[in-house]
Amino acid sequence: MNMKIAIITLALAAPVAAGAQQEWSLDRCVSYAIEHATEMGRERIEQKQALTEYRTSLLDFLPSVSAQVSGQYNWGRNIDPETNTYNNVTTFNNGYQISASLPVVDWGHTWNAFRKARITKNTAATALQKAKDDKAIEVMQKFVDAVYAIKSIEITDRKLADSKALLAKTRRLYELGEKSRPDVVQMESQVAEDDYNLLHQKNLARTALIALKTAMNYPAADSLSPDCSMAALTSQIPSSLMVDSMALSGKPDIIMAEANVEKARLEWKIRRADLLPQLSLGAGVSTNYYINLSQHQDRLPFRSQFRNNLGEYVYLTLSIPIFSPSTWSSVKRAKADYQLAMLDAQDARRKLNDAALQAVTDYEGYQKEVRQMEKKVAADSLAYRLSYRKYEEGMLSTFDIHEAAQTYLESSITLLQLRMLLAIRQKLVRYYINNEPLWTLN
Repeated sequence: MNMKIAIITLALAAPVAAGAQQEWSLDRCVSYAIEHATEMGRERIEQKQALTEYRTSLLDFLPSVSAQVSGQYNWGRNIDPETNTYNNVTTFNNGYQISASLPVVDWGHTWNAFRKARITKNTAATALQKAKDDKAIEVMQKFVDAVYAIKSIEITDRKLADSKALLAKTRRLYELGEKSRPDVVQMESQVAEDDYNLLHQKNLARTALIALKTAMNYPAADSLSPDCSMAALTSQIPSSLMVDSMALSGKPDIIMAEANVEKARLEWKIRRADLLPQLSLGAGVSTNYYINLSQHQDRLPFRSQFRNNLGEYVYLTLSIPIFSPSTWSSVKRAKADYQLAMLDAQDARRKLNDAALQAVTDYEGYQKEVRQMEKKVAADSLAYRLSYRKYEEGMLSTFDIHEAAQTYLESSITLLQLRMLLAIRQKLVRYYINNEPLWTLN
């Protein structure tokens, strides 16, 4: 019975263990980062704040309503509100007032504030998309670095295995008297160097994985196995690699820069409106309750006084700013911010266009370099194998075989690096050409 339970438990646990060891593709890493990154949470909160500010700006078009309740206890010389004469009595006066005011002429202050809040609300989704694109680029770079470090381990491990095999062969030839002791020492030095390179590469791989986990906001203690196949990095490239300026204008960087220009312009208009006279219209209702505590004659009840003393009023208020240095300074500052925003927008367009052209140029260049380096790696591999054979036959020195092996290693590492760079450029080219969010590209 216990054996059956153990078998069932192992059978159920096997899929879980297999899932835990499942390799993470680039798209999966990007999706995880976008879902769990704190930057996304921050942008979502700011998106809610932008919606709140937009609704508040809508309410600013409505009259502002306020209510006031006052109580006043007087003693000594005062004015009788019934006869408007001085007396020397103790009184209690209780007042109630409710009023509403509405700006009539504010020179577009409320309207421009609403337009500014509306732009912020409309671009909140774009800001979130920009944050996702930035996070996707960061994770892509860290993922490629991790894959490069892991695959470099494979290359250095093969190099170490070849060096160990060659060392064993050299020791055997030394025992047969065909190789000298310096040859054996030279090969031992080569094995030690390759062993160090492998250890160093493993440390770089661990560091790269930690950096990838950090970018993804992935638990550092949990295991993460990136998919190191080139199929996980390659993507379909559009047939035309022409950079369209109209497509670039729809990128989050440009949309946000242009929105910042418009918001800065509206803020400048709002600050200028503060320098002009403001006219507001108001209306209200007030009443009060009064008793004379020094006299004991019949007093009108609270309800009667509240109804009899009820009055309405309407008023106009004209506010004329005469001397306000802080307002003048804010106008100048808003104008400077508007000019800076226009420069930032121009700079964003130029940088994005340059980045798109650079990505296309790099992609085309790396394609050619990869093809050429593949030929070189094939030639270096053949040269190394032939040198290995010659060394076994005693026709080549240890220095020559070391040079051939080092050349093959360096060309293999260079080819791997070029393939990683090409994979990054493939994603970026699709992003710039297809006018799609970077984090949705598969």
